[in-house]
Amino acid sequence: MPIESSAAETRAWFALLRAPGLGAAGVRALVERHGGAAAACAAGARDASLDAALHSALRTPDAAALAGDEAWLAGANNHFLPFTHADFPSLLRDIPDPPAALFVTGDPAVLWTPQIGVVGARSASHAGLANARAFAKAFALAGNTITSGLAEGIDGAAHAAALDAGARTVAVLGTGPDLVYPRRHRALAHAIAASGALVSEFPPGTPGKPDHFPRRNRLISGLSLGVLVVEAGLNSGSLITARCAAEQGREVFALPGSIHNPLARGCHRLIRDGARLAETAEEVLAGLANVGALLAEGLRERIDAEAEPASAERPAGRAADPEYARLLGALEADPVALDVLAARTSLPAAAVSSMLLMLELEGIVTAEQGRYRRV
Repeated sequence: MPIESSAAETRAWFALLRAPGLGAAGVRALVERHGGAAAACAAGARDASLDAALHSALRTPDAAALAGDEAWLAGANNHFLPFTHADFPSLLRDIPDPPAALFVTGDPAVLWTPQIGVVGARSASHAGLANARAFAKAFALAGNTITSGLAEGIDGAAHAAALDAGARTVAVLGTGPDLVYPRRHRALAHAIAASGALVSEFPPGTPGKPDHFPRRNRLISGLSLGVLVVEAGLNSGSLITARCAAEQGREVFALPGSIHNPLARGCHRLIRDGARLAETAEEVLAGLANVGALLAEGLRERIDAEAEPASAERPAGRAADPEYARLLGALEADPVALDVLAARTSLPAAAVSSMLLMLELEGIVTAEQGRYRRV
């Protein structure tokens, strides 16, 4: 049976992503040059001047591997977002080295919410873990999604704090989307997928390799408005995330620590090199307003592109929705914090955050230092 055009295009994407030697930049270049993945594969299969292994992979892709990719995509809550897809996050598309595609388990819409990266040492101190939880909770209650790398230590603490606050969190993986590393975070990964998203640029079945985790780090920073480094030694991978954030034009924040604590030295180096010293969550939130505007602009463009001609009637439609009406009734002339609104409406903080963002884009609500009021 012939494959439908959309299915054929997706299968071609999988073949390109698995082709040896192409990499994300090579895949993007081929797709842009030929106008699509299927056309790129067909052209590569005809081009005998290509590297022999690449030419062979495009001419005769690994059928078993592609079948595995398709089986993963057919699974519940699994999504594939090539960089050409409308749902591919705009902030990530604009980094110097964006991925060619994302494999997502969970809700792809969460990738369009305001995210703050929280990263740090795997062998974190008790104080570091407490700080990670406190800052992640404060960020979440202010309406942000917490993004990290699912590693032990600071990453896991930040993810768990967001979930405990009833908010969303995104875990960027250094493996395929069907694998969990470390294995002890399997339950945490399932909880993240249920209310947020697990994200990877690597195809299903890809094991974790040393070079995968630095590549993962650029996605953590690329998805985020800014990155907070809680604890880091001088050789910590968190410093790679911070460097990527700086190269991507994101704000980098670091928590200071004791001069006697080796896990504070990486943060101190970041501060000496220009990262912003952070003592409170409010300082971080205030410092991210400008990048937040870029995300809002990307959302506006996306909404405008999909809007129906009667888009002027949308605000009235929102107000007619019982949950939106409840939220609008809870807002006042004076700014109100997100957690207060969640309590007043008995709605989850994550739902309130998404609703507020839509109302803000429609000019009904304005945000001031993490608080919201009617316009």
